[in-house]
Amino acid sequence: MASAGRRVLMLLENQPFPQDGRVRRESFALADAGYQVTVICPRNGDQPRREVVNGVRVMRYPQPPAGNGLAGYLAEYGYSTAISFLLSLWVAIRGGFDVIHSHNPPDTMFVIGAFFKLFGKKYVFDHHDLSPEMYNARFGGRGNKLVFKALVLLERLSCMVADEVIATNESYREMEMRRDKVSPSHITIVRNGPELGRIKRVDPDPELKAMNKTIIGYVGIMGYQDGVDYLLRAFHHLVHELNRTDFYAVLVGTGDAWNDLRKLSTKLGLDQHVRFTGTVSDADLRRYLSSADICVDPDPSNPFNDRSTMIKVTEFMALAKPIVAFDLTENRFTAQQAAEFVPANDERAFAHALADLMDDPERQARMGAFGRRRIEESLAWGHWSPKLLDVYESLFAKQGATAVSHS
Repeated sequence: MASAGRRVLMLLENQPFPQDGRVRRESFALADAGYQVTVICPRNGDQPRREVVNGVRVMRYPQPPAGNGLAGYLAEYGYSTAISFLLSLWVAIRGGFDVIHSHNPPDTMFVIGAFFKLFGKKYVFDHHDLSPEMYNARFGGRGNKLVFKALVLLERLSCMVADEVIATNESYREMEMRRDKVSPSHITIVRNGPELGRIKRVDPDPELKAMNKTIIGYVGIMGYQDGVDYLLRAFHHLVHELNRTDFYAVLVGTGDAWNDLRKLSTKLGLDQHVRFTGTVSDADLRRYLSSADICVDPDPSNPFNDRSTMIKVTEFMALAKPIVAFDLTENRFTAQQAAEFVPANDERAFAHALADLMDDPERQARMGAFGRRRIEESLAWGHWSPKLLDVYESLFAKQGATAVSHS
């Protein structure tokens, strides 16, 4: 195997491992192809500091307090970058590596890549999120302009240091070329495709099915930028303007807006129609999603969401669930006929779309079947993991050519 003996060090800060689905899929694909993969990441709860997961060596450090405000984020990201650098030195001394593969956010790990490039290592920047746009979305477009410019600079430096940039979709690729001046030949799109073997329908929840109502499902982070407040206001229109009480919504996930969202639900008179589950086990998640008749993605239109591929949308499609979502560029590319798209940020239109779909089970089935077929035929992870392996084959081919030219 040509990849045998090739060593990859992945840097992850935003989530622990293997909870981060993209990093899990990429690291497992590389390990299965014969690469020696090590992941440095924060530790969640009682996770061991060291372990091997599916052939991937994992090194975890104590998780910093989540950043809150500019000072909090500086402390969180500064701490994570510093400790990742120290652990990278440890890996370099103990076993070594040939490539550093960093996953953003934050966009600060390039300093580690730049240091090790002095010693002939390669650096891959895996561009998960547009950090400047995500920052503005989090603060409703009212973020500090200097912070926004600083985030743009960090993104540009990450791309400049990188030997290869991995984009999650065409919108990110276009931004990397336009804003960060990256040559198209150094960008590869590797989409966030679901793993069909991990996403399976199970028996629905007996309690939910016994309600004899349309079950509406949401799964995802509940931050201030994620649009769950839009969804709750759409439910308010559904109940109090359209007089529809024949539904029950199960909202799975948590985030820094979770408590405020629960208060908003009470204020809008929705508590008998909505359940906030918080974080649940994988078994409960599968049961809740399998119970859903309709799934929803309420991410509002903004410069971040319009360009981002929503993982939850692909997972809903993999489970053959019809979707109601705002009309965003990448949502439309991903879901196509699997979703009913409503005008961006129009909560009343969202409510009307839900009501219409609730009354049409045959259309629900057609949309769900289309979504599942699209995942199987073009969007599942199995279609995109070869693109990741191509990046590494190209990287090592260039490395070998450079070594020959210098010999």
